[in-house]
Amino acid sequence: MFAFRRVDKSDARTITSWRYEPPYNFYNNLQQDAEIDYLLHPQNNFYSILDATGELVAYCSFGQDGQVIGGDYRDEALDIGFGIRPDLTGRGKGVEYAKAVLEFADTLFEPKAFRVTIAAFNKRAIRVWQKLEFEHQQSFERGSDRMQFIILMRTNCII
Repeated sequence: MFAFRRVDKSDARTITSWRYEPPYNFYNNLQQDAEIDYLLHPQNNFYSILDATGELVAYCSFGQDGQVIGGDYRDEALDIGFGIRPDLTGRGKGVEYAKAVLEFADTLFEPKAFRVTIAAFNKRAIRVWQKLEFEHQQSFERGSDRMQFIILMRTNCII
């Protein structure tokens, strides 16, 4: 149903141009050139997610990009970053997208566990991952701006 490919320059430009409504505007990319370079750097493991028609509908990352300073990441797990195109959010499809990301990640990395770090205000994202059997591990405050985050983890990697 979905296809994954490494983010290319065109996808990176598109993703950094996405604008979310408050309170989700927290996820807007304001430094577009720096963000494009970041998305394209192979170390950051960014992938575009395309629907059946080849349209860019979301993106994901695997590894350190999914971590937030202040969280405890000592347990071994694959960190996942994830974003859905703004016009597709809030339509009840988050589980479908997230499940596809987990299946893709499982084949690519075969992790022992999956982990997501989510801004605490983002109740929609929290519900999506909880529906996929992720459990609360910790809550913390990022020191730079006092933003609250939670870490959810799933140790059963069989999708």
